[in-house]
Amino acid sequence: MAKPLETRWHAVSVVSARGSCEAARALKDKRFLSAAAPRLPLAECTSPATCTCAYRKYTDRRAGPRREEEEAGLRRAGTSGQERRTGRGRRSSDE
Repeated sequence: MAKPLETRWHAVSVVSARGSCEAARALKDKRFLSAAAPRLPLAECTSPATCTCAYRKYTDRRAGPRREEEEAGLRRAGTSGQERRTGRGRRSSDE
């Protein structure tokens, strides 16, 4: 059977069930690159024999917009849209 292709930034988070240990709850909403994810059950788990924690998979480690302008949908202040460069470029075709 062929191994599924994974992206370079494939990530996981630990999903804890109701009544899970403090160690699992402390990792809520934290994403790890797949290769760096903690093994389950967690080393600090208080009930490893009955642990029901699992991984939730993501194609990217990042969650949500990374920049304020992506979140707000607005351009940053100070970018008026006017060309600020002066003179010609470095290429011979620039005039």
